[in-house]
Amino acid sequence: MTGKPLTTTTIGAYPKPGYVPIGDWFNIEEGMSTANATRAYEKDLEQAGDAAEALFVRAAGEVIADQVEAGIDIPTDGEVRRENYIHYHCRHLDGFDFHDLTNRVLRDGAYEAELPTIRDRIAVRETGFLVHDWQAAQAATDRPVKVTVPGPITIADTCADVFYDDPKALTRDLADALNAEVRALAEAGCRHIQVDEPLFARKVEDALAFGVEGLERCFDGVPDTVTRIVHICCGYPNYLDQTDYHKADPSGYFRLADALDAAQVDQISLEDAHRHNDLSLLERFVRSTIIFGSIAIASSKVETVDAVRGRLAGALDHIDRDRLVAAPDCGLGHLSRDLARRKLAVLCEAARSV
Repeated sequence: MTGKPLTTTTIGAYPKPGYVPIGDWFNIEEGMSTANATRAYEKDLEQAGDAAEALFVRAAGEVIADQVEAGIDIPTDGEVRRENYIHYHCRHLDGFDFHDLTNRVLRDGAYEAELPTIRDRIAVRETGFLVHDWQAAQAATDRPVKVTVPGPITIADTCADVFYDDPKALTRDLADALNAEVRALAEAGCRHIQVDEPLFARKVEDALAFGVEGLERCFDGVPDTVTRIVHICCGYPNYLDQTDYHKADPSGYFRLADALDAAQVDQISLEDAHRHNDLSLLERFVRSTIIFGSIAIASSKVETVDAVRGRLAGALDHIDRDRLVAAPDCGLGHLSRDLARRKLAVLCEAARSV
């Protein structure tokens, strides 16, 4: 070993145990609409009743234990309370209609869905719901649990806006609403907060024009004791082992690099496993830590330790060791629990030995 082991983390979603009382966009059967999970969410919780909270706590404990056993240093709660990583947060804000859904084509035409509709100005309705989720998850481990929050541009693209007709204004109001929850998490003691903005890689011009500003608004007032993270993935498959799913242009990371490195964030999460980058990209980040996607989340093939170690070693030719963190490309929701554990074990062994 030529230096200290690389830190490891996960990005967000993890396979939900079967007893979790809500549906999941990841588990929609072929030919079925994701709107089924969206529409069923409130009814599912109502049917679970008082037992729901205990089931969510149990699930978070189990998925955190899986990650810790594999060797992950900074786990997440697996987003076990969310039928969709974006819409869960929107349910706690004013301005969203979850009953009269609107059909939209998403992600540059990658898929079509019925979506919650923005019918009024976005505003905070309640704060502290993620604090509750984080505290319940953090009680399960002595390792720091990271909380994930959907970013403003990504929320806007995954809902139907019939009120603003002004992407910049919508991004601003969403960022301000998200900031209330991010500040609450920081005040409660959460030390790793991640804003997910996969749309940055698809809408680079919007990201540069007002998206990075929105990202910084999300973290406004957050102390330096908190690690401020942004995750930017390149696309998600509809099912495991789909090979032809639509991905963002690989030039997007290069076009975003300078603005992201100058932004008031500490860590930038980038995918590399599903489609290797030109590793000179890493040299564009002179101050930021890079969370380097090293495990493919759309493939059932388990990587080898040698292959992951080799790619991480290649990355270290372009960035300082103390500014590289190893992770999967994105969330692990399409995998089985056994497959997720096996992939994470490979990741952690490679990160320890590179």
